[in-house]
Amino acid sequence: MTPAINLAKKHKIEHVVHEYSHDPASHSYGLEAVEKLGLNAAQVFKTLVVTQEPKGLAVAVVPVAGQLNLKAMAKALKVKRVVMAAPADVERSSGYVLGGISPLGQKRLLPTVVDESAATFDSIYVSAGRRGLEIELAVLDLLALTGGRLASIALLE
Repeated sequence: MTPAINLAKKHKIEHVVHEYSHDPASHSYGLEAVEKLGLNAAQVFKTLVVTQEPKGLAVAVVPVAGQLNLKAMAKALKVKRVVMAAPADVERSSGYVLGGISPLGQKRLLPTVVDESAATFDSIYVSAGRRGLEIELAVLDLLALTGGRLASIALLE
């Protein structure tokens, strides 16, 4: 079990864990999950970590087929500017490896913003804490577990 799954279990959150065989040659972990699990790409979300200037790290959860709008993220966090966090900082802060970063069960609870498109689904998929492992849960449960909020932060393709 990963810290993400353990957190959902501890809080008795209804969830489903989906596992697939991760291909080390894959460069887009989220799109790999879409393909291997046969999911709707709009319903699968990736976890990105940004550095808020001057406040520290924050988490953005956006659809795998989209990109993070850094200006919108800064606005949602009420800071002047955000930049993508250094990979080493992300791994150290979250306790997860890149490609398996979950918004759930991170070592430190960070400010979390989930793209508002997530609210259009009964459930969404996010990393469960390692490559090849996704957790499906209700958006409201994700927000409750992370202390997160919804905002328009994604540039959808």
